[in-house]
Amino acid sequence: MTEPSDTGWMPCSDRSLERRDPLEGTAGYGERWFLVEIDGAWGHHAILQSRLPPEIASTLVRRVERAGMRPLAIRRTGRRADERRAQREWSWAVVDCRPGRESIMRGSVTDPALLLEVPLDGSTGTPSDEPIVAVCTHARHDQCCAVRGRPVVTTLAHNHPEITWECSHLGGDRFAATLVVFPHGLFFGRVPAAEAPAVIAGVREGVIDLRYFRGRSSSPNAVQAAEAFVRERSGDTAIDAFGDATATRDDSGSWTVALDHRGETRTVRLAEQMSAPLLSTCSATRAAPVREFELESIDPPPAAVASAGR
Repeated sequence: MTEPSDTGWMPCSDRSLERRDPLEGTAGYGERWFLVEIDGAWGHHAILQSRLPPEIASTLVRRVERAGMRPLAIRRTGRRADERRAQREWSWAVVDCRPGRESIMRGSVTDPALLLEVPLDGSTGTPSDEPIVAVCTHARHDQCCAVRGRPVVTTLAHNHPEITWECSHLGGDRFAATLVVFPHGLFFGRVPAAEAPAVIAGVREGVIDLRYFRGRSSSPNAVQAAEAFVRERSGDTAIDAFGDATATRDDSGSWTVALDHRGETRTVRLAEQMSAPLLSTCSATRAAPVREFELESIDPPPAAVASAGR
């Protein structure tokens, strides 16, 4: 099967909009993250191809990944080239997105080599009660991230300057503009610049704009999708409305997800299926299917939530 528009090249985010690719259940996985500020240009592999000395960069990535964490490059937006070249301080953050353990520990070093000495267990640094908003602008990975991400990060930096950062690849380029809000690891996609401040204001008040929500990074994709279906049917937008969850897959490809929704266990049955072949990034040259989830049942069905907030 060909793409819906097969008469010429289109950006992957435009194709995704045309196909109406579902956002639900597409957040990139990451229970714990290590964020590091790297000014200047990023290559396709942001941390490895950056202004960090190559040996430090490769050692840092290996160290973070061996700890079961996900590394992410961040930088402030709107700086001049000479300001970026003059970087003398490297901010970092250790983020835990697991439910009940959400936290951000922040710090900085004046020598990039000292990044290799930062404990990754969150035992050092300064606790932060403020969220971190990271908007993907990683042009070398996919042009849609820059074209759609930059207006969003510019707008957010104006409205929420202290908490807004550009970041490297998050996954799901076709959903640009994409962003993640820590410490909960809330992924959003197709966020218009005009709507972005309200999305972040809602998160700070404990609610999620379901129009752009992709899922929570600490949850497997099947759990993200199950939660999305429950939210859709109940209208429940509270970030903390869901607790523990377990997911099992049977031989037919169906998932059974048990969700704690406001103290009540809901069993969600999902069918896992593959989409028609598609070009998922701007650089893709061969169409390939992607995984999607279809709701089969929710037991017991959720009632409408009277208050969307906490």
